[in-house]
Amino acid sequence: MNNSIDNGRQFDFGKTSSEYAKFRNIYPEELYDRLRSLGVAADNTSWLDLGTGTGILPNNLYNPNAAITGADLSEEQIAFAKKEAARNGRHINYLVTPAEKTGLPDSSFDVITAAQSFFYFDKEIMRSEIKRMLKPGGKFIKIFMTWDDNDSVASKSQQLVFEMNKNWESAKSALKDITDDLFEGRVTEKFFAAIPFTRENWHGRMCACRGTLASMDENTFKKWEEAHLKLLESFSHSFTVRHIVYISYFIL
Repeated sequence: MNNSIDNGRQFDFGKTSSEYAKFRNIYPEELYDRLRSLGVAADNTSWLDLGTGTGILPNNLYNPNAAITGADLSEEQIAFAKKEAARNGRHINYLVTPAEKTGLPDSSFDVITAAQSFFYFDKEIMRSEIKRMLKPGGKFIKIFMTWDDNDSVASKSQQLVFEMNKNWESAKSALKDITDDLFEGRVTEKFFAAIPFTRENWHGRMCACRGTLASMDENTFKKWEEAHLKLLESFSHSFTVRHIVYISYFIL
């Protein structure tokens, strides 16, 4: 685990599991199309999603002809992932485990992904673990999506979090990680997407970010929530927020 994020301030996404499952399932279809083109969840392949959270990627890319495993440190997040898979009759193997210590077999996956998560892991341990678990010629793919700081709604919401959580660094660590040469031959792509929200959904999205519910104490979160809801009154009921989507991949 990378303890340098947010100046070492502790956070727990398990506290946000309900909000995460409801409000962070917002990836654009273009991302899923690009991941499919890279072989994610292709027929007769095995795929491991590290830091799977509430199982957003496995559920949206589900293919009954692929063997899919999702792993996450949070019991609460995995509980939501299992519930969603069961509700849809999807056979996905979910594990509660740190990415660094999955204990999964050598040379067992065609593709390994990490969405919104790799920068939390111990990079040096993960370098050897990914090599160990991937089949020869397999792919490792990092995905990160963040709002555009210049977006009118996102910039004001982000500033409010900064005011009440001065340790939060937003996407800083993730953006540095996405262009890190973990292995040779990195290919990095990015595209922009206008993601639709209502005031309620955007507030829920902000509640499910690392800087708010996952790390604020109860009183601070209540103050932030009240201020954020008031802030959103100045915007229309429905709007889009400009996002940037990054895909960085390696073939080993």
